[in-house]
Amino acid sequence: MMKLNVLVLVFVVLISLLVGSQGGSLRKSFYKDSCEEAETIVKKVTEKHVANNPAVPARLLRMHFHDCFVRGCDGSVLLNSTNQNAEKDAVPNQTLLGFDVIDDIKAEVEKKCPGVVSCADILALAARDSVSYSFKKSMWEVLTGRRDGNVSVMSEALQNIPAPFFNFTQLKQNFATKGLTVHDLVVLSGGHTIGVGHCTGFNNRLYNFTGKGDQDPSLDKTYAQVLKSKCPPNDQTTTVPMDPGSALNFDSSYYGVVLKNEGLFTSDATLLTNDVAHRTVQELVEQSDFFTEFAQSMKRMGAIEVLTGTAGEIRNKCWAVNS
Repeated sequence: MMKLNVLVLVFVVLISLLVGSQGGSLRKSFYKDSCEEAETIVKKVTEKHVANNPAVPARLLRMHFHDCFVRGCDGSVLLNSTNQNAEKDAVPNQTLLGFDVIDDIKAEVEKKCPGVVSCADILALAARDSVSYSFKKSMWEVLTGRRDGNVSVMSEALQNIPAPFFNFTQLKQNFATKGLTVHDLVVLSGGHTIGVGHCTGFNNRLYNFTGKGDQDPSLDKTYAQVLKSKCPPNDQTTTVPMDPGSALNFDSSYYGVVLKNEGLFTSDATLLTNDVAHRTVQELVEQSDFFTEFAQSMKRMGAIEVLTGTAGEIRNKCWAVNS
């Protein structure tokens, strides 16, 4: 009996080693042996771009989010269209910016370690490093080992990226399909503390909320007038800050804005329509709590349906699959 137990234990250990050798999961310092300077290079190039343009953190954070919600965090949002329209061409992604930053980082990493570091990992790291720049410390941990997908379909972006007009039920279901909770939903919505929103994302709240030329009654009336002064009906190009007065500062002020009924999108305002979500919004006004929870939720989001081991590929260029 003892001999049988020993054999079983040896078999389990061997299977564990085999799975580990295939890189079957994300881990800390994945590139320590294959490209020791990888994360340093990503950080250096990212910070150069942020120093030149303070809008970069919001752009990369949004891009990372949009990537992970379609086919998981596999860098598919970075691919250009070829014989079919890619995710980039979907309406939610047509306003994405920052692809040049990712391409610049990839070029520098390739000079040092060709064919080793995935674009999916570069995007995840750059999103973290750009937001962390003003704090001079990492705001959340990014485990690495993602590989790049080789499929990018426009229709899948439309189906999977949560829309700004979603109500709470739709948002909850959308996040649940990605293995994320209501808590994650409220925490990750805090990403709206930086960046801008296009008038097209909330114009219906100002001019035609129920199809009768009315205004969303949940939107603060005074703030609605401010928005109307900036966004005339059918405006396709104007942007406004998602967190007024703090659009470049990564902080918890977004939650105070939501509580004042000044959340820009329906997806922001609807967080107050659910008791659990509403309480979470109130709790996250405390900045230290927000930072702690955001770090945990970002780690979970960054692990959605990742490709690891021998799945996918390591792209030579982030905008094209390898030939």
